[in-house]
Amino acid sequence: MTSRIGASVQSSYLKCTFLGDTNGIRVSGVSTPRVGVVRKVVECKESRIGKNPITVPSNVTLTLDGQDLKVKGPLGELALTYPREIMLDKDESGALKVKKTMETRRANQMHGLFRTLTDNMVVGVSKGFEKKLQLIGTGYRATVEGKDIVLNLGFSHPVRMAVPAGLQVKVEENTRITVSGYDKSEVGQFAASIRKWRPPEPYKGKGVKYADEIVRRKEGKAGKKK
Repeated sequence: MTSRIGASVQSSYLKCTFLGDTNGIRVSGVSTPRVGVVRKVVECKESRIGKNPITVPSNVTLTLDGQDLKVKGPLGELALTYPREIMLDKDESGALKVKKTMETRRANQMHGLFRTLTDNMVVGVSKGFEKKLQLIGTGYRATVEGKDIVLNLGFSHPVRMAVPAGLQVKVEENTRITVSGYDKSEVGQFAASIRKWRPPEPYKGKGVKYADEIVRRKEGKAGKKK
């Protein structure tokens, strides 16, 4: 009985204190300081690649129509469409500058990419690109027959591949292949297609590899230890 009375008195004391009733008890209020929030506008830095100007040679002609760019040179002609986040500007010296039209995450991602693509187009139509491959293996050889390249890579039949338009393929010493053209992506894609038929294996290094490729070799199975 005594514990019930004590509990009721304690609850009424807490209730009165919470509600602010004095009942002979002074309740002091505690002031809460206000927290101020300051917003800062963070400006995104320009891409180190994207802000570099592109030098245009005298033998290259540029045609810009809205977001479409056409580049024409002695080796060929290429075209590229820019997204709305990117714009192309030409200064007084004739150099090209790729700029952002808005400050967004996608614009930052596209800035350096489209500057590189534009530079590849200018270099491609004026100087061109090339990719060299090498055949390593007994009996591995390559020949050019008309517009096809024929590869002997140890299969039961030779591999014949048609050379895409705009590319040139040259074979030296039956084992060295050079793929050249004005479109860098096409050159790289066709060279990768040739290498795909017989990638270099890590034990003896046999296969088709890029001329500057380093193949990591593995140690074969060791003989029986005595």
